[in-house]
Amino acid sequence: MLYGMDDMITLEHLTKIYGQGDEEDLCVLEDVSLSIKRGKFTVLLGPSGSGKSTLLNLIAMLDKPTSGKIFVDGEEITALKSETARSALRLQKMGFVFQFDGLLPEFSLLENVDMPALMKGNPDRQKAQILLENLGLGPISHKLPADLSGGEKQRASIARAIRNEPALLLADEPTGNLDAARKEQVFQDFAKMSKDKGLTILMVTHDVRAADYADEVYTLTNRKLVKTK
Repeated sequence: MLYGMDDMITLEHLTKIYGQGDEEDLCVLEDVSLSIKRGKFTVLLGPSGSGKSTLLNLIAMLDKPTSGKIFVDGEEITALKSETARSALRLQKMGFVFQFDGLLPEFSLLENVDMPALMKGNPDRQKAQILLENLGLGPISHKLPADLSGGEKQRASIARAIRNEPALLLADEPTGNLDAARKEQVFQDFAKMSKDKGLTILMVTHDVRAADYADEVYTLTNRKLVKTK
């Protein structure tokens, strides 16, 4: 598989082995190749411990593969040598949503959402407010995280993740702590953002209901990726 111009993510023969080269080594990904087109909402399914989060961490440059190449938006990120370069690319092109919202407790919802833009030197509370309104959180933008429900905090974390208008949104079990209704809302939000804004979204989850909202679905099993939709 070779990188294509329409690809947001390309994995070429990716392998990840944890260990020191002895019989205790653990191979979690083996010769995995994958291509995700721009503007697609892709779901990666698999049980806990299957390697889903490892794959996401490799794409996010939070870990390094044992072998293989990763391209993001045309750039071979596995060739980046310095953490400074990796951090700059993450800030410029990626947004992240995790199982735990990670909101800063001493800041309001609005301040939390605008924080990524502040880090880039171009804060704009009005833009942050619009994001919150689009996710149904406009009336409570002044509140602190402690005053919000789990669903509200997770949707705020989504707004924060897309504040810098990233090319790629990576989501790691973002609905793990939500009830069924709030999970469905997050899936709907992702599908809408992908369709309306052309945002490329890769979400790893063990919740098979996410597949109903995705453009493409892969299952990670026995260290391999299998396309199921």
